[in-house]
Amino acid sequence: MRLRLPEERPTEPPTGYKIAHPMLSQDGTRAGFTGVSLGGALPYGVLADASCVYGLRHRAPSRRCDCGFHCVHDRTTAEALLCTAEHRAAVLLEVTVLGRYLRFERGFRYARQRVRAATVGPCACGTVAAALADAGWGRSGWRALAPSCAGCLFGRTSVSLAGFARLAGERLRVVAGRGASVAMADLAPTDDLGVPELAAEAALLQARLDWFQAQLARLGERGPGEGGRRG
Repeated sequence: MRLRLPEERPTEPPTGYKIAHPMLSQDGTRAGFTGVSLGGALPYGVLADASCVYGLRHRAPSRRCDCGFHCVHDRTTAEALLCTAEHRAAVLLEVTVLGRYLRFERGFRYARQRVRAATVGPCACGTVAAALADAGWGRSGWRALAPSCAGCLFGRTSVSLAGFARLAGERLRVVAGRGASVAMADLAPTDDLGVPELAAEAALLQARLDWFQAQLARLGERGPGEGGRRG
């Protein structure tokens, strides 16, 4: 006699929370995320379907496998994962659980998801992030990004928070938090930017302007003829 688990028929898709690393495609035209554990080798978009990471042909999620997207029920539980050293540069995601799912005590394992919002933590220096910049690692065809303030960009490949949201598409909402404690309800759509988003854009532009001015000043100190001299 086979035991059948109870089936749920919710009136609306469940909401969950997870952490992930923001990613930028090599050509800079697409943005997405990659997981911090089992599925970390496969970047995914804002709207994505899960597949078995072991290459098996069953539908995800399978009860006899640990494939599928994962998330937790509680926002605080997901925020706690950001405290570990290896996850400090990750962002907090609010997701809609779509398709087939398995419910567990602390969360879901499911077939399809839509990332609705992302909260970006502070820069490594502790300042509120103004952009997402090259983190120094990645996956084939993708650069991993990390939160950065305007003063710590140092000419690295970067994209503003609003720019990342535009590249990701699907009306993703992205905001800089004071860590991971900013409520998702306070997020503004990217086509109706509020004061925090505009301030972050302005800070990013100012940082790039400062960098260009510093380069021009350095060239001016060398003089017009020094660039062609040889020892």
